[in-house]
Formats: sequence, C-alpha cells, structure tokens
Amino acid sequence: MMEVLMQILMGKEVCEMVIMQKAGKFYLSLLALVCFYCMGSYAVVGYDMITKDKYIIDGETLVSSNGIFELGFFSPHNSTNRYVGIWYKKIQQTVVWVANREKSLVDYTGTLMINKEGYLSVVDSRGMTYLSAYGTGNTSAKLLDVGNLVLRDEDGNILWQSFDYPTDTLLPGMKLGLNLKTKQNRLFVAWRSEEDVSAGVYSYAADPNGTAQFFIWQEKVVYWTSGLWNGEMFSLVPKMRHNYIYNFSLVANENEQYFTYHLYNCSSISRITIDKSGQIQALVWSDSSQQWLLSWAAPRDTCDVYALCGSYASCNLKDVTPCKCLQGFVPVSSKDWESNNWSEGCKRESQLKCEDGDGDGDKFRQLRNANFPHQEQYVNVKGQDPKECEAFCVKNCSCSAYASANRTNCMFWSGDLMGLREDYNRTAGPNLFIRVAASRFSDGHKRKISVIIAGIIASLFFFMLSGFLCYWRETHKRKGIAKIKKELLDLGLDPNIAATTKFNIRYKFGTDEKGSEFRLFNFATIEAATTNFSTASKLGEGGFGPVYKGILPDGQEIAIKRLSPSSGQGLEEFKNEIRLISKLQHTNLVRLLGCCIQEGEKLLVYEYMPNKSLDVFLFDPTKRRALDCEKRVRIIEGIAQGLLYLHNYSRLRVIHRDLKASNVLLDGDMNPRISDFGMARIFRHDESETNTHRIVGTYGYMSPEYAMRGIFSVKSDVFSFGVLLLEIITGKKITTIHHSECSLNFLGHAWELWEEGRGVELMDPMFHDSSRAYEHMRYINVALLCVQENAMDRPFMLDVVSMLGNETAALRIPKKPAFSFAPKEISANSPSNNTWSDNGLTVSLVEAR
Repeated sequence: MMEVLMQILMGKEVCEMVIMQKAGKFYLSLLALVCFYCMGSYAVVGYDMITKDKYIIDGETLVSSNGIFELGFFSPHNSTNRYVGIWYKKIQQTVVWVANREKSLVDYTGTLMINKEGYLSVVDSRGMTYLSAYGTGNTSAKLLDVGNLVLRDEDGNILWQSFDYPTDTLLPGMKLGLNLKTKQNRLFVAWRSEEDVSAGVYSYAADPNGTAQFFIWQEKVVYWTSGLWNGEMFSLVPKMRHNYIYNFSLVANENEQYFTYHLYNCSSISRITIDKSGQIQALVWSDSSQQWLLSWAAPRDTCDVYALCGSYASCNLKDVTPCKCLQGFVPVSSKDWESNNWSEGCKRESQLKCEDGDGDGDKFRQLRNANFPHQEQYVNVKGQDPKECEAFCVKNCSCSAYASANRTNCMFWSGDLMGLREDYNRTAGPNLFIRVAASRFSDGHKRKISVIIAGIIASLFFFMLSGFLCYWRETHKRKGIAKIKKELLDLGLDPNIAATTKFNIRYKFGTDEKGSEFRLFNFATIEAATTNFSTASKLGEGGFGPVYKGILPDGQEIAIKRLSPSSGQGLEEFKNEIRLISKLQHTNLVRLLGCCIQEGEKLLVYEYMPNKSLDVFLFDPTKRRALDCEKRVRIIEGIAQGLLYLHNYSRLRVIHRDLKASNVLLDGDMNPRISDFGMARIFRHDESETNTHRIVGTYGYMSPEYAMRGIFSVKSDVFSFGVLLLEIITGKKITTIHHSECSLNFLGHAWELWEEGRGVELMDPMFHDSSRAYEHMRYINVALLCVQENAMDRPFMLDVVSMLGNETAALRIPKKPAFSFAPKEISANSPSNNTWSDNGLTVSLVEAR
C-alpha cells in the first residue's frame, strides 16, 4: 500500500530508491505519514478540475463551477462497494452516472487521477485500475454544470466525456442514439438493484436498424417500443406531447441519429431514467416537497409490453383475460390461449378477397380510440382525406390497416398488426381501420344486430328487476331503521339517525350540531371483524364479559366488549357507558366508537389499544421491565390529566368510581387511556357529593366513606388514584398483605415506611432512579395524601396535577390512610353479598339501608 502511495505522490523512481534505503518498519511508517501529509496538500477539495498534479481520493469531491453537480466516491444503499459517480450537489444524493459500474472498489483507498500518459484513471492502493479513459499528453478533466465530466487535451479538444457513456440516466443535453461514423450506440442500462449498480437486464436504446424509434430490451428480447417519432413525440408515448417542461428532439443526419432534450426552464432539475423493472421515468425535482415527482412513464402497464397479445389481438386490463382476438380473427393456438400464453396471437377466420385478386371485396372494421400498432412497415402520406386513405389501402393488398391523422395525413400499416389495446384513450385516441374479409364483416353485422336485440330485452328485464329490488330494499330499510329506533329508545337515547354506511349507522348525540358522532354497528360486521368471535381474536375477559380484537372492512382495528349474560354488570352499565364516554373527548380517555344492539347482543366498540391494560405490564415479572421510570411518570401524569378532565373540564362532571390498573389501557406509545365507564356517575358542577344504596367497585380501590356508607364524590376517585399511584411506584398490587404485629395492609405498610423515613424501600427497582430520588419521594407523598381516611383531607385532582408537576411546591404531611389494618377474617354473620373480591374484577354490593 505504501509503495503505491509513494508512486502516486513522489514518482516511481524516487519511491523505489527510498524503499531500498529505508527498509526498516519505523522509516516506512514515518514515510507513510509524510505521504499522507503531501496528499492533503495536492488533493482536490471543492474544485471542478483534475490535472496531473491535482487528483481526488475517496472522501474528497469535485464540484461543478456553479455547485450543481458533484463527483466523488460513493457506496449504494446497503453496500460497502465503492464507485466513482456524479450526483446532484444541492438536493438529496441522486447518482446520475457511474464510472466503474462493472468493477467496484472493495475499500476506501481509491484515487481518481490523470496518470503520466494522460489517461483519466481510477486506481486503488494496490495499483489496480478500475477506469481508464483515453488521453494523451498534458490532459485535464473538468466537471461541467450540466453533469458532464470532460477530458480535454492542452488545446481544449475533447478526448473523452461521460455523456458518451451513460449509465441509467439521461440528463438534459445528453445524446441517446447511434453515431453512424464510429458505430457507437449510446444507450442507458438499468441498475441491477438498489445495492448493485452493475448493468441490469433492461436497457433503452435506438433501433439498430435505423428507424426513428427506441426500444427497451430485456436482455436480447424487445420488451417495449416507443413507436415512431412524428416530429414532436414518439407515437406510443402520448404524454410527451402534453408536457411543458421538456423540449424533446430527434436529430438525424449523415453522422448520427440521436434523441435528446432540453428544459424550457433552465432552473428546473429533471432527469429521465430507467429503473430495475424496465420502466422509463421522466422525473422533476420539487423544491416544496423535497422529492422527485413523476412527469410521465413508459411502459405504463402490462398492456404496453411489446407484442404481449401477439398479432391481431387487443389488450384491455379491465378484463379478466387481458388479451382477446379482434372481431374476424381467432387464436392461432387455442390451447396456448386457454393457458394464458397469447404470444402467438390471432389469425384471420376468412381469407381476404385481395389475396384472390379482388381487393374491392374487402372491408375495414373500425377500432375506436385505439393506439397505433407496434409496426415497422409503416407509411405516412400527407395531403389525403379519410376517404382517399381507404381507397389507397383497398388498392394495396399489403395494406393491413390505415388511420387518418388530423384529417390531412394518412398512415398505413402492412404485415401483421401487434400491440393494440382497447383502453388506450377513451376520449381522444385515433380511430384505426383494420382490413377484414367482407364475409366476416357481414357476419359481424348480423351478430351485432342480434346482440342489440338481446341487449334491449335484457335491459327491459333488468329495469323491471331493479325496480322490484329497490322497492324491496326500501321497505326492508324502513323496517330496519324502525327496529333500530326502538332499540335506541330502549337504551334511553334519542333516535336521531344522521347517516348510514355499508357497515354501520352513524348516530349523533343531542340536537346541536356539535353532538358527538356515534356508530351503531351491524352485528354481521362485528362478527366478521372478529372471525365469528374466535378464540384467536379474544384479548381477555373482565367483569363486563369477554373482549375481542377486530378489523373493520376499512382496515380500522377495534376492540369489542361483549356483554356476557352471566356478567355482574348489566343493561344499566351498558347504557351508562354509551351515555358517558361517547360524549367525552380527551387524549387520556379511551374512545368509544359505537355499539351493536342487534341479535339480542350488547356490544361496545372501542378504538384498539395494542398494549392492552396497565396491569398486564405492571404486575408481570417480565413485562414490567418495559415500564421504565420515564414511561411510568408519563402514565401517572396521563391518568391524572384524564381524571382532572372528568372532574373539572368536561361538559359533564363525571365520577368514574372504578379506577384501577386493569381499567387503564395503553396505546402503541404506552400512553394511558382511562376506560370502563359502566359504573361512572354524572354530577352537576354545583354538586359535591351524593350517596347510593348500590355500592359498586373493586376491593382496595374504594374510599372508606363509599365502601362503608355509600357516599361518593370526586374525592372517591382521588382515593382510587392514590392507590393506583402507589401500585405504579411499587409494582405491587393493593391486595398485597404485609403481616406484622399490627397486621398492616398495603396502605398501612406504605404509610409506616413513610413515617420512618424509609419510603425509598417501597419503590420498584425498575422505577427507582437515584438521580430523581427526591421527585419519586414526592410521588409517594402525593399518593399518601390521596388515600387519607377523611375525604376532606384529600386534595382535589387539580391540586394533585399541580403537585406532580411542580417540584418546588411544599407538600403537606399525610395523615394515616384508610384501611390501615388488614381484616383478620370475615365474621360468620357477615352478609354474603358483602364478600369482597380481590381478583381485580369489579363487583357490585347491594345492601338494604
């Protein structure tokens, strides 16, 4: 490696002498450092020219004078191979030319230089050559603002240029075609893949026979043809005509025949490229969106592929079988045609009269709005009207078809016709007249009349049937809507249906325009979404009943709660959930999309939460690792904001009454959403508390005044939040019993450790962060303030949110929490309906008062 560097920098003779004199490793290392220093002195950085004295190494670039293009070493996507390429300087790197596409460098030791013979070369540290562009004497290479790398002699004559050797991109001013003197065919070839810049299987080149058209080749087979040049565009690329960005031209003289283009707006950035799938794409850079926009492409689709359907057949992608024979023609091979091999095409059903010497006996069948055939035997005659076109074709037995262009020119085709398509241009395509035997034309006319009569009869039958079906459908729809209105009334809802879709009915709550939109789903839709409530779709089960995951026809993921007949919750909770949550909108509340009340079912449909509920992570030894300190803090703050909204800022003051870990869902980003409003109650904003004879809730989360006397208020939810906050901090369930002389339960144990200054022992190791210890101890303080026995001592959620977000605010010392002592045992005379459940399910306690 060092020998090569010295040969490049100091001259071969000097390096050989130094190596002989300083053979020791120390001297070689020192000499290498000197060489690299020298390299930094003479390498080109931010310059547009290379000479014998100036070169670039890997990591350095040439930049054209106005900073439009840049040349240097690069690696394609997901590849470590190195290439010399040219790309745009001021936009995202888009390579437009590659010097050594078939021979990549394997390391970063490449150098682009002009050697002593004047050749432009790419070499590596081992002396291997990857590009050698002919030069002689004192030459220089310059990168121009058009993206062309030009090698000139000292008189300014061009010896070599990159524009003569395109890769996969045609830039404005670049020539694509034949040099008739040198026989050079300038073509561009697609990359093999995004990772491999070597020549792929598709190439775009001029017709080697010299006709004014271009082909895409799939290796050695014609894949697509542009059609002949008509003076402004290629006949099979109509979008070239309607383009106001490019100025296309085809130049043909005794020296060369080539296609090129320029831009009407010189400040635009555009390129034409061929991709790895064989499609030509004209692309324009958009400064506003910072991306390449497609101007036009060819081939557009499968029907554009050359001779896909063979001769005398048309292609239509809207049909199940795209290829079909023209009228008056049959498949050459019925067997191949049935196996979807259409390449042999079709043949005439009857011999032409012209072939028997009677040209006047043939007719012409019109193919409306067709494209011109892919045909080399083509003649364009000026100065004739459509009737003269037909007369000329009738007298010429080799004429297979004709078309009238602009009503002044005639175009004629001979031989077999290929490349026809029916859906080419339904509004402005040309009319093509195809020669057929007169006998087939008569048969076709009779068939056409028969088809028209059959069509009229079928249409009459269709209209009668449609009228009956519309009447039946409208009657059925009225009955269905009436049934739904009755079910809405049964739910205590105002049955004002706003709109319907294929799989639901949209219901708008309230009479004002701002009413929350709510959907009544069809049971069949829910059944299909959950694969008939399959076990694989089941997410879990709660007090309400099983919960399923489903996917609606529009692709939306949903969660469905299905009311179980044996559920402790019933119709009232179902109604309550609909009335409440559908009217609430907050980022930390789960969104109720709708319900289903058909087939005797009671189903609630929610937005799907991919991470299920908080308890799934919090109390699982493995999954809890996903709840690091930052996530737990975000969950705590989100739950607090959700409760604050319910208590203070929603249109209704709502008391949840069943806040617990299993009722906090987590979205894809682990953000909390409070759910399950079946037990919730609405307060007026001037109400502070109320009581109930029907006590509902979950063991450990209910405040003492509610559990013992049925009194609940916003402070009841504050108590539940305090319990939940302790669970999040400690990673332990509230039902955990800490046996001691005082038989402390979880809350009592937490308060005792706090009193003794040992609060840090409560923290889950996954939550504890020594750098944030003070902040975390505040969380314990806030939690204990929330679970104080006297409701008057507990803060409001507005205060809780303030305490959680303000580290400098002083906090009160919490009093002893409620339920500090765990019950020894339930007395024998305790009513059975007072038995608490500690399995996390919501229970209802009914007691006469």
